[in-house]
Amino acid sequence: MHHFFITPEQVRSANVYMEGPDVRHMNSVLRMRTGESLTVSDQCGNRYYCRLERYEENRAVLSVMRTEEETVELSSRLYLFQGLAKGEKMEWIIQKAVELGAYEIIPVETQRSVVRLDEKKAAKKVERWRTIAAGGAKQSDRGMIPGVHDILSFEQALEYAGKLDVLLIPYENAKDMGETRRIIAQIKPGQSVGIFIGPEGGFEETEIAMANQYRAHTITLGKRILRTETAGLALLSILMYHLEC
Repeated sequence: MHHFFITPEQVRSANVYMEGPDVRHMNSVLRMRTGESLTVSDQCGNRYYCRLERYEENRAVLSVMRTEEETVELSSRLYLFQGLAKGEKMEWIIQKAVELGAYEIIPVETQRSVVRLDEKKAAKKVERWRTIAAGGAKQSDRGMIPGVHDILSFEQALEYAGKLDVLLIPYENAKDMGETRRIIAQIKPGQSVGIFIGPEGGFEETEIAMANQYRAHTITLGKRILRTETAGLALLSILMYHLEC
């Protein structure tokens, strides 16, 4: 069953009025016809099971068959602070992070980041990444579209993360798996968690020290060194399992 996102204002009485690119996609690409079933989420905790009634000039009218509370989202909000990666790696990371339950992805420029974007290129990249996040949310049946923040410096990212309950920063020089298990085991449902992942070259020691000053826990992900496109997804998977089980 196809899944889409709306705003609460698009729900009126027993109908949903969809507008924008999704309507063109439904009509021209998916070739959905009247009478077909679909689901929509209002990103405020409600999921509507609907039937396509008709297309109008710039919108689709759906009738609501039943409404349920969203149950697919994690009990905690997970924020992925991802060091800028080369090529298409960032797109892949964002897509998979959305599938694994990330609440927001924050691209971060670090000391070892190879990728350097001017303001114009950065804006285009972020717009593209937001489109990928939206597509990933639909495909994975999320109840909301995770945000993709504008690119931040490492210090800005730490300041942004200051509002979160727990900060984790995997580091290749960390060795104490017992301590890592203890830290993750203490994360409670409902707590917000920030995950800091370095770029291809990893973090500088000065960045780790700065993160520790912002109360980030330095942890290990095992005896092997993981690529930047693997490390964040590995930790998201661990947290998803911990929070859902």
